[in-house]
Formats: sequence, structure tokens, C-alpha cells
Amino acid sequence: MLCSCSVAIIAILYFLFDVNYFVRIIFTVLWGRLFEKKKKLFDTTTIYGMCSTQDVDLVLKHMNNARYLRELDFARFHFYDRSGIYAAVAKRGGSAVQGASTIRYRRAIPIFTPYRVTTKLIYWEDKHFYIEQQFISLSDNFIRTVVLSRQTVTGLKVPVDEVITEMEPEVRRPEPTQELKLWLDSMEESSRNLKKQK
Repeated sequence: MLCSCSVAIIAILYFLFDVNYFVRIIFTVLWGRLFEKKKKLFDTTTIYGMCSTQDVDLVLKHMNNARYLRELDFARFHFYDRSGIYAAVAKRGGSAVQGASTIRYRRAIPIFTPYRVTTKLIYWEDKHFYIEQQFISLSDNFIRTVVLSRQTVTGLKVPVDEVITEMEPEVRRPEPTQELKLWLDSMEESSRNLKKQK
């Protein structure tokens, strides 16, 4: 009886929630805490994965575009925890959400291909962190995908600069790369166009 109840509860959980997503996040963060050192703000963090049968697209040959975004989530959680950014923001009553992203697929990740996802902080503003992430296949070290993300800080009553200074007083905000500037300009233009439509 107990066994069949347990199976039923697990089946209901899998039906109602993406249980594997939550298990993977917990595993990724715990692995980092147990086996990896803390990172400084501009250090690159790395997680590993493999394109499995659950990740492929309709033709069963390479990773589905939606799965890239899922993997990026795991890499961001890992980066937040290892760098201490999220803890510093949460300590001041804030949180962070994905505000925007742009992704460039340079070459597909074939089924059963192992890869790593790197994450690094490249810039910040008053209420935003900007990170760059890359999918790199392990067999040839080729950068398959490049992603820029804007992490919007919510609920924080002080600028991000103040949080950064508290974490690492010697760190100064870098100049934005040309690529980042162009992306920020494109988002500004998109905002202007949407305001005109109202």
C-alpha cells in the first residue's frame, strides 16, 4: 500500500511539475558548493552537460533551441551561487530575474555530444547585471552558441554598484563591449517602437 501511494505521489508530481528541472538545479548548486571554490566577480564559471534524447529536436539529430535556454538557467544559478552575487542581492532584500537575452547559434550541438556552458559577468548598470554565456563542445573546443543576458535586479533599494562594492571593494565597472553596446541600442530602439504603437 505504501509503495503504491509513493508511486502515485511521484507520478502526480511529475505530471504537475517539471521535477527534473528542480532536481537539476539543486544538484548543480550542491555540486558547486561541495566540490568547487568560490569565484570572484569576473571569474568564469563552468557547468557540463550532454545533448541527450530528451534534448533533441523533431528530427532527433541535435539540441532543440528551447533546451539551450533551460541549460542557461542551470549555468546562471551556478554562477549566482559561486560568485555570491545572488546572496549579496538577497541579503539586501532583492532578487534577480531574466530581463532579456539574445542568443546566436553558430553550430548545432549533435545528439550525445558533451559540452560545457561558461558564464561570466561582463558589465552592470543601476539595476542590471549583464552576463555572457557560451556553449562549447568538448570534442573540438568549438564555441557553438553565444548568449548575452540582462539580469534585472528587483526589490533592491540601492544601486547594483553598492552591492558590488560591498562584495569586492577593489572592483570597478568595466567598459561595455561593442557587442553589448549594439545589443543595448537595439533594445532601446525596440522600446521606442513599442511605445509608438500605444
